Amino acid sequence: MNPDAETQIKPKRTLWAWTVATFFGAGLGKPGPGTWGSVAAVLLWAAWARFAHPAPHALLIALLAAIAVTIVLGVPAATIVEREAGRTDPGFVVIDEVIGQWIALIWSPADWRHGLIALALFRLFDITKPFPVRRFERLPAGWGIVFDDVAAGLYALVVALLVRHWI
Repeated sequence: MNPDAETQIKPKRTLWAWTVATFFGAGLGKPGPGTWGSVAAVLLWAAWARFAHPAPHALLIALLAAIAVTIVLGVPAATIVEREAGRTDPGFVVIDEVIGQWIALIWSPADWRHGLIALALFRLFDITKPFPVRRFERLPAGWGIVFDDVAAGLYALVVALLVRHWI
């Protein structure tokens, strides 16, 4: 046995942070972990709307609460996972996509058509990062990981509202 192998320390993984940052493993999907995170967010939103049958204002309140909780947990989780992975903004950290996707869904009627519109718009703005979205990536650690997607979600929300207004 290699004596050096005994002295090597396995990297520590903080379970709660990895669970939150990968959104319960959605970020481990291939290809395109960010898309898997966004799809998971839309599916969770759709399942809540379908099976809980909340009134529109109750769905809105639940979504706003979920966004707040995921930001509060997501920023430190993304920071920890980035440090433990030894990579800047690792692709498997998708809690930011979940937050941004939920922002894009804020005033969406609870049906598959509006869910798909919000999904497509969020992915477009998350991938292209129009001004000033990319500037948020400069924030330190988890703040930069999360808040560029918050900004992309806001773009998607505004465009989705305009689309609904004109259609």
